[in-house]
Amino acid sequence: MIRPLALVWMGIVIGVSFLATPVKFTADSLTRPVALDVGRATFHALAYLEWVLAGLLAVLIWRTATHQQSIGRRALTAAAVVAVAVVVQSAWLQPELDERVASIIAGIEPPPSHLHTVYGIVEVTKGVALGLLAAWADPQP
Repeated sequence: MIRPLALVWMGIVIGVSFLATPVKFTADSLTRPVALDVGRATFHALAYLEWVLAGLLAVLIWRTATHQQSIGRRALTAAAVVAVAVVVQSAWLQPELDERVASIIAGIEPPPSHLHTVYGIVEVTKGVALGLLAAWADPQP
């Protein structure tokens, strides 16, 4: 069950972060503050879902381990990378980006920042780790 979870999660990341989010900024009728506000709401919902998925992943790994099987060191490393990415995004990047969005919505343009780039790098890393987790998740007796 680890492989399907990792693949579904990877699909969600690709769909939200790399398809829906960039596309919304191409809509002529959507102003930048509104698009940012929608993005903020979207990524808060995604973060909540990812915490649920991370909990489910932990339960599946634990269940696999309690049945005298191992998913392997590589798969555990990939799962750990995913978990760290979720924590970094939720605890550091998302609150910082929320402040920037609130400023823009209030009509104040904050100074340039690399936070979106860092978020994107973490998102790509998480997506790759989920793909690797799916590839390496075969239980081994």
